[in-house]
Amino acid sequence: MSTRQPPVQQPPPEQKLRLRYAKRGPARFTSHRDFGRALERALRRADIPMAYSSGFTPHPRISYASPSPTSASSEAEYVELGLTEVCDPVKVVAALNEVLPQGFEMLDAAEAVKESLGELLQVSDWEIRLDAAPGVLQAAVAELLGREHLTVERMTKRGMRAFDVRAAIVSLDVLDDRTLLLRSLIETPLVRPDDVVAALRTIDESIPQEMLLNRLSQGPLVDGGTGDPLRPA
Repeated sequence: MSTRQPPVQQPPPEQKLRLRYAKRGPARFTSHRDFGRALERALRRADIPMAYSSGFTPHPRISYASPSPTSASSEAEYVELGLTEVCDPVKVVAALNEVLPQGFEMLDAAEAVKESLGELLQVSDWEIRLDAAPGVLQAAVAELLGREHLTVERMTKRGMRAFDVRAAIVSLDVLDDRTLLLRSLIETPLVRPDDVVAALRTIDESIPQEMLLNRLSQGPLVDGGTGDPLRPA
């Protein structure tokens, strides 16, 4: 007969905080998993009173939603923390910024609302920089937006999948010959900015594959724009 004792059941968090953070410069090459480890170290160093899960291997109550891909910079990444004490969000932001690795910065925080982050993150705004020839992007974007559907394929962990790029685009604007502004839906399967570029390349192969991505914001879709997921209306 087993004498192993059942695991201690942890109490629910006293507070749930949601934070927005930036990923800049060389930090954009940090994987999501590596950032998770860095954040856990920062939480310990900053003495943030983290709540833990129950079970034989308790983990700090940290959850993420819609992380940006490796190599993309971002001004709008989100994480939720479960705490054992009620803390001032401003002080948590300041404490973490003292100990986070260079390139990561906490920008804002607020107590969690009823809706989950997954429910609130409905659209994502991206800046896409490409070294395209004059006029090429304008013409390709006009043709893409004029279609009802445009499908591309991409290899995933589950094999080759098809993505309807046009259906995911809320807006796609050409700022200049080298810069696109994309607002796209966050859905399953997820259409990524590189899928949009792949779709444009099916229209004009001269558009380069190489790109620099920067996420500007993400949040609920409000009147065609992007709302604040930390303080939804």
